[in-house]
Amino acid sequence: MGTRPVGKGAGRAIFKKTVTNPGGQQPSLTANNKVVIVPISFRGGFYAGLAVAFCIALYLVWLWQPERQVQRHTENFFHAIEHKNWAAAADFIGSDYQDQWGDDRARVLERMREGFRYLRGPRLIAPNPNVQVKTRRAVWSSKIMVYSTDDEAMEFLDERVNSLPTPFEFEWHRLSGKPWDWKLARVSNSAFEIPADTY
Repeated sequence: MGTRPVGKGAGRAIFKKTVTNPGGQQPSLTANNKVVIVPISFRGGFYAGLAVAFCIALYLVWLWQPERQVQRHTENFFHAIEHKNWAAAADFIGSDYQDQWGDDRARVLERMREGFRYLRGPRLIAPNPNVQVKTRRAVWSSKIMVYSTDDEAMEFLDERVNSLPTPFEFEWHRLSGKPWDWKLARVSNSAFEIPADTY
């Protein structure tokens, strides 16, 4: 029976007592088999923590890029509409919202409620969106396809929305120095028309 080093590292070493076994069989774990672990040094722990902090910082820099934030805000805004969560949708819309159809913040929320009230299982798909950022202003643009589990509603959506030749543009404004503080200020689409008799 002897003692031999199993592994070595910065500030630690593991020693294991081995038991000779003439019969060649795997020895069973007994009180004589011990593994002793010497704790890692303070310096090693400091560098490990520093590496983790650096990785987190890199992730936040990537996450807080204006293009990424505007893309995420738009996606989450669409998810709120799909789930008909109008309180969550309202949180994305700025108090100064104005669009090409003459809607302010309160009116566009009412129109969304009315427009999606009769849609079952709505889905909003925006293929290959593009984001252009200029300091505290960003424009997200893409065609928007609206789907529903209701066949009759799909006929209307295909005719009025999904067949539009031009993309929708969502203008977002950054309200403060916080990288996530973006609010929707305007929506436009030159080919999308809302009838005058629509609420």
